[in-house]
Amino acid sequence: MSPFFSRPYRITWGECDPAGIVYAPRYLDMFGENTILLFEFAGLPKKREMLAELGVAGFPMVEVSARYFRPTAYGDDVTIDTAAPEFGGSSFVIQHRLMHDGMVCVECTEKRVWTVPDATRPGGLRAERVPETIRALFTKGLA
Repeated sequence: MSPFFSRPYRITWGECDPAGIVYAPRYLDMFGENTILLFEFAGLPKKREMLAELGVAGFPMVEVSARYFRPTAYGDDVTIDTAAPEFGGSSFVIQHRLMHDGMVCVECTEKRVWTVPDATRPGGLRAERVPETIRALFTKGLA
């Protein structure tokens, strides 16, 4: 995995079980936040503004897998790396990894779908092709 976006992160007590070890589902929260920050890092506005400006309802996760190699604990300073999305039509795959002391602790792969409101159904949603302008943000300088 080649990181496109990376950030330092400190494990908080609220992410841990009573023994102070990160409760596994909390990693998905950390990676989900990195997905949002990835889009901001690429040049899009903060998520609330992005949703309004682009007319997108969001990009819900439809598939996820994770591999756990080493535990992390309360107070650990880690790094969360996220690769550029691999775009399909309306879907995209994002890979994450969480590192501590130079070692991979967790790897995660998310599949998300670009979703817009469906005017034919009140409150409905539908998948739509990820706009070319969004795709282009992640290919600049990669050729």
